[in-house]
Amino acid sequence: MAQGAGRDVTGACHCGGVGFAVRVDFASARRCNCSICRMRGAVAVSTPLDDFRLTRGEDLLTLYTFNSGEAKHYFCSVCGIYTHHRRRSDPAQYGVNVACIEGVSPFDFAEVVVNEGVLHPNDGGGGVAGVLRYFPSPKAG
Repeated sequence: MAQGAGRDVTGACHCGGVGFAVRVDFASARRCNCSICRMRGAVAVSTPLDDFRLTRGEDLLTLYTFNSGEAKHYFCSVCGIYTHHRRRSDPAQYGVNVACIEGVSPFDFAEVVVNEGVLHPNDGGGGVAGVLRYFPSPKAG
């Protein structure tokens, strides 16, 4: 998988109703241990707000906020898939669900940093909480 500087990609939710074009930095792949990230289990990559463009389905997006209300989490109202969010720790960026990017899977990353989100950086915490590692099993046959 390409790492480092931005890469232009397209993506969509599960039902295809919400689509987007975006320039992402795959080296920014991460998870978070805050309450919503822990429950949704997504790997996200970062992009500046100006590098993300909805290509369809804006009317299908549902916004969810909690706690401080600063982070804006977007989900498809049809299939329920989280596509992206406006980051609380850097409101000039979106986090994009890698599972929604065409040709990319969260399992393409051997290691994913887990950010400390229970005590958010904006609340005096932050840093790395740990690392998730993926070791695929040898294929049977």
